[in-house]
Amino acid sequence: MKWRFLKYLMAYSLPLAVFLSMQREGLLAYMPLFYAFLVVPLLELFFAPNPTNLDKQREELIKEDPWYDRLLYLMVPIQLALLLYFLWDLSHHTYDSLTFWGRISAMGLLCGVIGINVGHELGHRRKKYEQVLAKILLSTSLYVHFFTEHNYGHHRNVATSEDPATARYKENLYAFWLRSMVFSYLHAWKIQAQLLKSRKKSFWSPSNELLLWSLIQLMGLAAIFLFFGLESLLAFLAAALIGALLLETVNYIEHYGLSRQKVSEHRYEKAEVEHSWNSDHIIGRLLLFELSRHSDHHAHPHRKYQILQHHDQSPQLPTGYPGMMLLSTIPPLWFKVMNGRIKSA
Repeated sequence: MKWRFLKYLMAYSLPLAVFLSMQREGLLAYMPLFYAFLVVPLLELFFAPNPTNLDKQREELIKEDPWYDRLLYLMVPIQLALLLYFLWDLSHHTYDSLTFWGRISAMGLLCGVIGINVGHELGHRRKKYEQVLAKILLSTSLYVHFFTEHNYGHHRNVATSEDPATARYKENLYAFWLRSMVFSYLHAWKIQAQLLKSRKKSFWSPSNELLLWSLIQLMGLAAIFLFFGLESLLAFLAAALIGALLLETVNYIEHYGLSRQKVSEHRYEKAEVEHSWNSDHIIGRLLLFELSRHSDHHAHPHRKYQILQHHDQSPQLPTGYPGMMLLSTIPPLWFKVMNGRIKSA
């Protein structure tokens, strides 16, 4: 039990792959993409899902083990260091188009997997410094509004028509990207305005954290331009967009076609484990700090990643997140695989 946390070191294989790819040119610059979306999905075809849950005694021990938190905290300096290296590298070298876009795709992968995914996990913590770390990570993807919308909007409205981040039945990924990105951003500002009003604070108050962190993001962009130049700035914007699209793709597969029933004019039934798709495929779970045990996460938003549980009544994905993300990019195949599962869920 003492060394159980070591299995999550697998999550560090992705930043390692990105670092190694930044020492290479040509096709080898795309090493992280090959790893995440070719090697991992193929491996998950051969490893059966593991639905095992911890017993209560082990769960209590693991929940209090600080090493699980430290693995998350360490991702913050790793993300910042690799981002700075990415910017410095592009400002000091001239690459052909193949290598240039390889660098961007690798950084974009980190923006999604570390910047937003680890930011998501830390954003659900109650300690203030953990929430600050979450916003730092989200800022590296220019997606700090996710903290506000996800915690105060998505978790309240999930699996309803009021949630921009819930994919509708028969809605394709590309239509979802546009709808979710635009309306999640607008909804974040609406939520922030409501929070300020409830606390009797003005829009320009220091309590407006969305405004504060938006300004920090703008200052970061200005600093990138001043220190690393226009090309590096544009490359970062492209990487951040890739990170955002990876997040929205995950959002798409997490709740596609699932819905909660209305129990009154203004209320829906409680969000339960059957309102999120679950995956127990072990490699994806370790790479993403258990993000794919999403059903339990929505039922218990503050439960730490290492103790998330499998529930038999949760709808199950046929493979892990990386494979499902690939499948979602081909709408006819996605609908063929998933629509029947929705009807039987």
